[in-house]
Amino acid sequence: MPVRVSANTAKRVPSSQLNKLARQDALWSEHRYPRGSEIFGEAEPADYVYQIQQGAVQTYKLLSDGRRQIGAFLLRGDIFGVEDCEVHRFTAEAIVDTALRIAKRRRLFPKVANDDIPAVNNVRHLVTRTLEHVENHLLLLGRQTALEKVATFLLEIDRRLEQPEVMVLPMERQSIADYLGMTFETVCRVLSSLQEERILNLTEPRHRGIVLLDRSKLAQRDGRRSAKERSQGPLSGQGPEKSIEELFHSRKPKEPT
Repeated sequence: MPVRVSANTAKRVPSSQLNKLARQDALWSEHRYPRGSEIFGEAEPADYVYQIQQGAVQTYKLLSDGRRQIGAFLLRGDIFGVEDCEVHRFTAEAIVDTALRIAKRRRLFPKVANDDIPAVNNVRHLVTRTLEHVENHLLLLGRQTALEKVATFLLEIDRRLEQPEVMVLPMERQSIADYLGMTFETVCRVLSSLQEERILNLTEPRHRGIVLLDRSKLAQRDGRRSAKERSQGPLSGQGPEKSIEELFHSRKPKEPT
């Protein structure tokens, strides 16, 4: 469940600093944002394109009732801030101390219009990667149970971090809950359940470090269980399950007998 937040809690980085960077000769400039600082706000002009060099960023939208819905978690190498209109649709905030590469949009995209092949390839990669994150989030929200959502989320972050020995999550559990459309308590309960099953181990003082002890079992918990396992009924404490095909109304035809 999204949590209620104030729109004025994030520290702002003066836009004058970005304008100073834009006057430099280099196409990309570097800038650092401390933890909790706002990179850009919803409905602000989308003048810049950003790439994460170090750290992590979350994008979110404040709903009309004051709740927060997180749209994406962005990690090292991800590019964001590209819009098909003149303003940003989400607010972007640094989750931890973050280093970004910043480019003026009007300087970056004319290279594409002028058939600059490297620039075209970079933009194609940018769009493909962004769409992949969006598709993964939609699939994640389509999961039937809390267990499936958390398992899918952990596997995606593990893949994006290239399966580290210890997966250190930059985001708070409340942010994970907002991203998954769940409550803070449910996220904590599912993680504790997975630890009891010895699928993962929670480390670090605030349990942000996670060691995946059995990735194959975690993959089974994300809704991709075998037909034999599904025939044995739902997982303990979970309701009826649906396959991905059923979620998207594209069921397979039955085999002829």
